[in-house]
Amino acid sequence: EKLHIFEPANAYEFGQIINAVNTNKDKAACADLLTITDPKKLPVLLSNKLEGEILPIFIQSLAYYIVEKDPGLVYQHLFYLSKAERFKVVLALLSKNEKEEIHQLFDILSEKQSNEYSVEDLESLKKVYEL
Repeated sequence: EKLHIFEPANAYEFGQIINAVNTNKDKAACADLLTITDPKKLPVLLSNKLEGEILPIFIQSLAYYIVEKDPGLVYQHLFYLSKAERFKVVLALLSKNEKEEIHQLFDILSEKQSNEYSVEDLESLKKVYEL
């Protein structure tokens, strides 16, 4: 059954959608959610609910579904994700493979051109992700 994705009005609605996405490991639905969600709102929508299993699904969704079409949006999401509460804690708990997926996503962004970010912006954000 395909998840119905809508733009969340608040952290509670965002959390409900994320729980459904996570339960189903539905990366396409997560990509839909990230496409319609303003990246600047991510820290507020995530509130203190950024969990260890959420970040990898976000990364995979960005990598599989969004980066080819809109690298600027991917950069924005990575930037604002890093501002979320618990980001450093979740980052520290990622497995080697999950960190490698983030590294690969940054590699793709490096190859892409976007007026949303410069090479320096990308290098700076890589440090935030401890790459």
